[in-house]
Amino acid sequence: METLIVQPKTKEQLTALKAFIKAMKMDFISKKDPYDPEFVKKIQEGREDIKNDKGVKIAIEDLWK
Repeated sequence: METLIVQPKTKEQLTALKAFIKAMKMDFISKKDPYDPEFVKKIQEGREDIKNDKGVKIAIEDLWK
């Protein structure tokens, strides 16, 4: 069989999908993302900044000065 990963964008979509899956008597596993989407966005922006040389580099020796 095949596994599908579905990512609903709203709570209404999620509720409708769960109702449909239950009506079809299919098994499903529900997992919540452990990270806040705003936090993930900030991390991704930071990584992009580093790629674009917008960061500040500090030598390891200077960390405790």
